[in-house]
Amino acid sequence: MKLSEIGEFGFINRFSEKFSSLNRNEECGIGDDCAIMPLDDQHDQIVTTDLLIEDIHFLRSEITPFDLGYKALAVNLSDIAAMGGKPTASFLSIALPGDTDVEYMDQVMEGYHNLSEKYQVPLLGGDTTKSPDKIVINVCVTGRVKKGTAKLRSAATNDDFICVTGPLGDSGAGLKILLEKINPDSSSRKLISWHNRPEPAINEGLWLGNKTGVNAMMDISDGIASDLLHILSKSGKGATVYVESIPLSTALKETADHNGWNALELALTGGEDYRLLLTISSRSFKKLEKEYNKEFQIPISCVGRITEKNPGQIIWMKENQPYSLDRGGFNHFRE
Repeated sequence: MKLSEIGEFGFINRFSEKFSSLNRNEECGIGDDCAIMPLDDQHDQIVTTDLLIEDIHFLRSEITPFDLGYKALAVNLSDIAAMGGKPTASFLSIALPGDTDVEYMDQVMEGYHNLSEKYQVPLLGGDTTKSPDKIVINVCVTGRVKKGTAKLRSAATNDDFICVTGPLGDSGAGLKILLEKINPDSSSRKLISWHNRPEPAINEGLWLGNKTGVNAMMDISDGIASDLLHILSKSGKGATVYVESIPLSTALKETADHNGWNALELALTGGEDYRLLLTISSRSFKKLEKEYNKEFQIPISCVGRITEKNPGQIIWMKENQPYSLDRGGFNHFRE
């Protein structure tokens, strides 16, 4: 059997149960955006790590070194935000070809520092080694949450509203522009910018993390069509998603229309948006929506409901009719 037959999460599922038996009672490991470990009487520590490999996660010719450093940290901070946590430190390990320009890496570190400074996250260590020909970047970020309050994928309940914190599909469209070598205009430049330099929803995650009506939460890294399935699997629930409610940016709609793309499919299956995907209790939704939209410039969008029916499955609807999705979100090895 090949990895391409089972995909990234099929591989993880083959060993995760074996290691879960080693967890102590207060620890939560594989299966959420971060691991959770007890820190002190009032807080839990959360930890995440992510790997970026040249030509898999980024194209060196299509991203500035500043943006590469920024993005390497951003994708990890996004995991901390998804747990409702505050980032506290980062660790950076890099494998570099021997002929890499020092000035190039100076700019990578400038981008990394820029985002570190924005959220006051110190870089406390890491490792540097030589690679044969590609840049490989691994970042580990620690954070903290009030004890027992981390937002988990397993916490969705019946009739929860399914929500996202911003427009979807911009990053996937930005990557498509780069891969197809399309001459960018002002709209498509915005999409490329979000793909190369996403902004982690740290402030939104902290705000939502303090609200009791917010149940399950994670970030959207592989596309909502894939990521929502993780919440459903962990919570033992199903979902109905109304695709006409998926928020789309003006830049995506204009670029898709100009190039004959399906903007909705990009929004549902495109990865690396790093918006938050969450479920909110039906009793709390109206109040939380009003308060959230007062607090943040980009409104929260309700795109569906959690259901008891069809556990582990998403029912896609468009204007009260079943909607067929041609493909799911991104999955390593299967692509």
